[in-house]
Amino acid sequence: MEEFRILSTTAILGYGFPLASFEEGMRRKPHLIAVDAGSTDPGPYYLGAGVSFTDRDAVKRDLEIMIAAGVAHGIPVVIGSAGGSGGAPHLERDREIIEEIAREKGLSLRLAVIHSELDKAFLQGELQAGRITPLEPAPPLSAEALAASSRVVAQMGVEPFLAALQSNPDVVLAGRAYDPACFAALAIARGYDMALSLHIGKILECAAICAVPGSGSDCMFGYIGADYFRLEPLSPARKCTTLSVAAHTLYEKSNPYILPGPGGHLDLHACSFAQETENTVTVRGTKFVPSEPYTVKLEGARRVGYRTVSVAGTRDPVMIAEIDAITAGVRARVADNFRGKIEDYHLRFIIYGRDGVMADMEPHPVTDNCHELGIIIEATAATQKEADTICASARSTMLHFGYEGRRSTAGNLAFPYSPSDFHAGEVYEFSVYHLLRTDEPADLFPVEVLTVGSVKCGVCE
Repeated sequence: MEEFRILSTTAILGYGFPLASFEEGMRRKPHLIAVDAGSTDPGPYYLGAGVSFTDRDAVKRDLEIMIAAGVAHGIPVVIGSAGGSGGAPHLERDREIIEEIAREKGLSLRLAVIHSELDKAFLQGELQAGRITPLEPAPPLSAEALAASSRVVAQMGVEPFLAALQSNPDVVLAGRAYDPACFAALAIARGYDMALSLHIGKILECAAICAVPGSGSDCMFGYIGADYFRLEPLSPARKCTTLSVAAHTLYEKSNPYILPGPGGHLDLHACSFAQETENTVTVRGTKFVPSEPYTVKLEGARRVGYRTVSVAGTRDPVMIAEIDAITAGVRARVADNFRGKIEDYHLRFIIYGRDGVMADMEPHPVTDNCHELGIIIEATAATQKEADTICASARSTMLHFGYEGRRSTAGNLAFPYSPSDFHAGEVYEFSVYHLLRTDEPADLFPVEVLTVGSVKCGVCE
């Protein structure tokens, strides 16, 4: 059985990759060029607001190289979670970029677009039918929370990709997708083992992060055989080791043996990692266990207000020692100033140098040996104007707040910027993080097929 060869370009579309690594991958004659383009890691804002967390010019640079090579050599280019969050506006942005590339380079492309944003009226019906359940630790979904969501996407498995690939596209552009799916689908369509295809996809979705030294901005190459897969970095500066590959298998997973996804999970109890050469690793023994019923993850976000922030610092050892009392005093003063006028707000002080990263989970929340603190004052309210007001009041109050032992009345804080306050804009929270049961997973994700540069188009349901 000939090995199926996959070129993974970068950890997220738009993160970039060295041209030398890409060319090294092309010399290995891949059957597939694939890239994951999204994540929930940047938070709910990008899904809710319908904007992408990757830069448009950076995405275009990556796609220009990938698509030109794919078309020239007859290799499909498959993209998952377009625009970062995979909703309709994210999908449209990346579609426009692909069409722009085709025009500028004089290419004729057969493009398959897989949609993943779901109609809320449809979801309300599924909720009433009891087909939507929480994904821990999310609470049960309410009709009100669903209605308030700006948009909801479903995370597709391999089935919609398999449907799209039947049209023999040059490029597949998918909405929100299970990260390994864009790497695994073509291999599965050609008869390779599903478990191995999904497992190698789990690793390739972050490209060279599985190598030593790891990088999210470099290419990685994968090979799938009858009962194994192997991984090879494309830069001479990197190596794959059994430790680096096994560690990345566990990346972002709470269970070292069970890796859940749409329609089932990977079982790694019998999995083995072998060092084949100085820089390549071979993996065997992965199994796929289907789930009953088939479920897909839903992700939704709703707007909860607007945010204003102010960044400041202090080196006063007395203020550092009294920081909790000072922030409590500022909170009380702001609340008193606006009682009866602005009461629906959230005021937060993030103290870097003490517990700014881990907050309540910080195991050593002390400032005994700290000579300076970074302080972010964050105000969230129903309107931007109200957020501005609360932030400005907290900032000015803290700047001149009196405390025992203070030596100067000129000001307690140093501000690195003028103006000191910044509009952070709309604030979103995840409102849907649930599982949807489905009998036909491909039906949730309609596939639109068109030829870029011509008038021919169609819709596959």
